[in-house]
Amino acid sequence: MRSRILVSALLVLGVFAAGAVATSGDAMGSQKRWAIVNFVDPVQVKDQILMGPCLIVHDDAKMARGEPCTTIYRFDRERGPQQELVSFMCKPSQRDIVSSTRLTTLPTAYVGISRLTEYQFAGDTESHGVPAIVH
Repeated sequence: MRSRILVSALLVLGVFAAGAVATSGDAMGSQKRWAIVNFVDPVQVKDQILMGPCLIVHDDAKMARGEPCTTIYRFDRERGPQQELVSFMCKPSQRDIVSSTRLTTLPTAYVGISRLTEYQFAGDTESHGVPAIVH
């Protein structure tokens, strides 16, 4: 009886350890990072004006292939990601680590609307520059 409990405990521990290794995100695999943000005021991202809850997703594999690596989705707290709002290739740069997701904005020529220039995920040293629209 005691050996069966010990074997069961070791089996459960092994499953959790394998899960932790599988989700650790090594440099060889595709890593996606994401954050849910709430734009209380209107924010311009490329040619779109965003407001309300959004999901920002960054895909390292797409970035390595030179594809648009950042996608922002409308987010519903009950149903999850909804429609894709904007997608772009970011400009990565190194920053000090941040404890919470950081959004950097600049004012635009339009009163009450700012432009997202950079974002950085909590616990990460890499920031992601957002391209501006060139007229």
